[in-house]
Amino acid sequence: MQKHPMTKEGADALQAELTKLKKEDRPAVIEAIATARDHGDLKENAEYHAAREMQGLIEGRIQQIESVLSLAQIIDVTKMTHCGKVIFGTTVTLLNIDTDEEVTYKIVGHEEADIKQNKISVNSPVARALIGKEEGDECVVMAPAGNIEYEIIKIDYI
Repeated sequence: MQKHPMTKEGADALQAELTKLKKEDRPAVIEAIATARDHGDLKENAEYHAAREMQGLIEGRIQQIESVLSLAQIIDVTKMTHCGKVIFGTTVTLLNIDTDEEVTYKIVGHEEADIKQNKISVNSPVARALIGKEEGDECVVMAPAGNIEYEIIKIDYI
């Protein structure tokens, strides 16, 4: 099986979620199932069915996280040599040449990408255009709405 890159921060967040699911959420739903069972007829017991559905969601998420973590190649960019280039895990500040707007992205693994937090997948068009570039370099991102030209303003290894 092929390993997938993941930042240490992303792996730590998944591990924390996994611990919460196993130590808090799973026992709570098991207790809810037992309580609902005590109410009698299971065929018409909405609490029981809701608890069983929640149990399925929790168990599914546990399996998903365990699978992701087992295939993760954890990369801690803070411990890497700062080469001055955009690499996996770096935070990059860009200037849109056409609009003069600045945007900052952190390049992360597919599983931890979240555009609301400005975390983009290493496989995204923007990240692919940036990898290997240095501060001051310009790059063109091929986007569905047309090509976007960026200048790399700053690269942080945080």
